[in-house]
Amino acid sequence: MTTSSGDKKRDHFSLQCFSCKTEYKIDDYGKFYHCQKCGDLLEVVLRPGAGKLSFSDKLPGIWKYMDVLPLWNSANIVSLSEGGTPLLECRNLGRKLGLDALYVKFEGLNPTGSFKDRGMTVGISKAKELGYERTMCASTGNTSASLAAYAAKAQMRCIVLVPKGKIAMGKMAQAIAYGAEIFQVDGNFDDSLRVASDICERDNATLLLNSLNPFRIEGQKTVSFEIVEQLGGGVPDALVLPVGNGGNISAAWKGFTELFHGGLGNLFGIDDHRSEGPRMIGVQAAGAAPIAKAFKEGIEDAIEPVSEPHTEASAINIGSPVSWRKVLSAIYSSKGLADSVTDEEIFSAQQLLASSEGLFVEPASATPIAFLVKSAGQRSEEFERLKDKVVVCICTGNGLKDPNALLKTIRPDQIQTISADARSLETVLA
Repeated sequence: MTTSSGDKKRDHFSLQCFSCKTEYKIDDYGKFYHCQKCGDLLEVVLRPGAGKLSFSDKLPGIWKYMDVLPLWNSANIVSLSEGGTPLLECRNLGRKLGLDALYVKFEGLNPTGSFKDRGMTVGISKAKELGYERTMCASTGNTSASLAAYAAKAQMRCIVLVPKGKIAMGKMAQAIAYGAEIFQVDGNFDDSLRVASDICERDNATLLLNSLNPFRIEGQKTVSFEIVEQLGGGVPDALVLPVGNGGNISAAWKGFTELFHGGLGNLFGIDDHRSEGPRMIGVQAAGAAPIAKAFKEGIEDAIEPVSEPHTEASAINIGSPVSWRKVLSAIYSSKGLADSVTDEEIFSAQQLLASSEGLFVEPASATPIAFLVKSAGQRSEEFERLKDKVVVCICTGNGLKDPNALLKTIRPDQIQTISADARSLETVLA
């Protein structure tokens, strides 16, 4: 497979319904957003036996993996050099928790400060290849910032719908700076996504770029490839991720599935004795946890949406995640789990990670750490399974995205006032 032979490459991909496996022409996506037979989400499938694959360091960002991404012509790439984020071993925090090998994949160092850039570069590039000039999304913040940036790079019109009064100002400021047209919806994120979906389904000139867009998922799956490369061909025993709409954990599992069942393992130097990916652990905020609730009840084929989700971790303040079926499939297929943590536990974990490792992440990104702290404190069966394993937490966004959330938790003694002389400071420090 080569990046210059678009027709040949197209033959190695299909567009399928996630549930009933009905196939569609991959470049027809945008004329419809759901399976025309059963109504479920669509996904891009890399067919087995896709031919000889190679990676190119000459292409920007995640596009080194272009052979396994559904873009036919490299001239259509719209990139801000996303990807390549560090995988950091957290020895200080690991010792505190009693974990032998704890890592953080810090996605907050992507161009707009979140993991969304991995998916958006593929989404916008595909929009360009398909001839779109206008894009739209609903967002709790990070998607709007990312779409606005990549649309600006591509010189496409960008329309953003956000829930009124429920988006962090750092993220709103990004979308404004990049030139997005922003509309506040009098409702929550789920209402915003419903409006955006309705508009795009009626207007084939506007491409919806939320996580139900399968091209975005293709970009986000590259985080799994990078982790394996950064571990020298190793595979984590557990991957712990925040869960909001569910696209990221679904994408990561898709990446590992392709490594082990799509013929890509040898390309990454994976140990021949390893036959499966990591256990996927999805963590939600307690006020917006329909997937965690379904898992705890042993339900695999349904969730009960939260009509009024509430958490200060605004990036995952989603009560009806569109990718819920994919998330539960990833969790059950990997023998993983889903759990929830309180806002108090989230903010405590956010500060613990920052003070232990010098990593400042936004509140939603701290949910994996909060889960590990809770599990360690309870000495749960799950913690006993993890303590001598390789555990990777994906921290999805930079702390500067939503500094006001953390400032609400500051104690009065954390910032003190002194007189303008050295002796005053010496007295306080004594």
